[in-house]
Amino acid sequence: MATDTAVGATPPRRLALVLGDQLWAGNPALDGLDPTRDAVLMIEARGEASGVWSHKARIAVFLSAMRHFRDELRARGWTVHYLALGETVERWAASASASASAGEPESAPRADALPGFAARLADALAHLRPAALTCCEPGEWRMLALVQDVCARAGIALDLRDDTHFLCSRADFARWTEGRREWRMELFYREQRRRLGILMDGDAPAGGRWNFDTENRKGWGRHGPGLIPPPARFEPDAVTREVIALVEREFADHPGSLAGFGWAVTRADALIALAEFIDARLEQFGPWQDAMWTGTPFGWHSLLSVALNLRLLDPREVIAAAETAWRERGLPLASVEGFIRQIAGWREFIRGVYWQLMPGLADANHYRHDRPLPHWYWTGETRMACMRAAIGQTLEHGYAHHIQRLMVTGQFALTAGIRPREVSDWYLAVYVDAVEWVEVPNVIGMALHADGGRFTSKPYVASGAYIKRMSNYCDGCAYAPERRHGDGACPVTTFYWAFVDRHEAALRRNPRTQPMTLGLARLGDDERAAFRAHAAALGNRLDEL
Repeated sequence: MATDTAVGATPPRRLALVLGDQLWAGNPALDGLDPTRDAVLMIEARGEASGVWSHKARIAVFLSAMRHFRDELRARGWTVHYLALGETVERWAASASASASAGEPESAPRADALPGFAARLADALAHLRPAALTCCEPGEWRMLALVQDVCARAGIALDLRDDTHFLCSRADFARWTEGRREWRMELFYREQRRRLGILMDGDAPAGGRWNFDTENRKGWGRHGPGLIPPPARFEPDAVTREVIALVEREFADHPGSLAGFGWAVTRADALIALAEFIDARLEQFGPWQDAMWTGTPFGWHSLLSVALNLRLLDPREVIAAAETAWRERGLPLASVEGFIRQIAGWREFIRGVYWQLMPGLADANHYRHDRPLPHWYWTGETRMACMRAAIGQTLEHGYAHHIQRLMVTGQFALTAGIRPREVSDWYLAVYVDAVEWVEVPNVIGMALHADGGRFTSKPYVASGAYIKRMSNYCDGCAYAPERRHGDGACPVTTFYWAFVDRHEAALRRNPRTQPMTLGLARLGDDERAAFRAHAAALGNRLDEL
């Protein structure tokens, strides 16, 4: 590991802490800093990969992107003090002025022998002795508290700066929620469109409508998806290959595969991925964004959430590229609006919700569910074809699209009564785009309805019939999606009806879920008793499904 100057030789006036998901040149932590008197600090810590049992590809994405950004900063003339995973602060300090050698020293300690992020930050500050630390506000509650505590204990002034990556600041979102009994993404999204002038024709939404959901919820039908242009993939360079080797060595027991690793880990690659999506995939994204098919892990989706969440892409440039494709090239407005809604609407909304409701949101359990997460969530080894497909591709790629997350793995966890915190931790562990501000509200609030509906209008649940309609997963499955109980009954269907039965009164009061209870009312007492008993039996042997 090399830096431009010896660690601690001349204490920097200011030290900019750059976290692993803040990898952009416009990071406000760098604003106003003088490269001749100030420096940058970046830290790798094992706990950030093992706090949840992270997918190997998730670990590799973060480490590779961090190391590439380190090199970019150095190329611009910055002094970057980089504490790599296999280094102690003592070794780091002793070797900082020496030339870097490829790989880690043979005598470097195993990463599991090293302290966590807080201790490594404290040690680095003790060696570097900066007058002050600047930092863009961390993306998660835990890290914010950690940085504040370490600086307070060290007696170092902390200059915490607003995260300008987002279109809506935390303070602005808090003001938006004032006086609102209900927080609804649709209303927030419309205000975002008006305020920022996105897809607007004067004061009216482009095309005369705010959303095109009715056009954008199709399944592929029995003939399947046909040919889909593949998403951009990037051959690992020397830095990424070194990271892959490190992850295979230090995190050998973690889930997932690195065999097909090809994620964008630099801004240059992220811009290529954006251009390829806009040019080849955005046109058909809208109609098929909810469709699922075996052996089709990516569909027409952009896969840009990884680059966005690392800050390799700015949401403004992504939105502008999509809108330009509609205005200048005539791409379908339904596809363009559906894509922009995910970024200007849901992504911004969910981040605001996270900061409004944490830390309590992470432990919400409205339904008091207490079953443990089945082991096959980590292996994909289940007879349920839908779960096998969604989890299998997750373990292979570190990726599943929003319907696979919401209506397959998520809704099963909800209706089967699995502990919300365990489910949330699983989502945070297995997806390459996973950061806490995204996963906690999306999983706890939307997928599991575990907060009781503070910012969603209903629990998102459906029987196996929905999965059959939106995919080919049910073809050849061991279970029959139309059966509620008995031999061969689909667990998704059984748990759905049992959930509706348990919460019938609450669901009947909600106009969006009342139709579920009408279907329930048509069933006789014997039928209801049968699926209740079957659901109870399945719940006692989830690991065997």
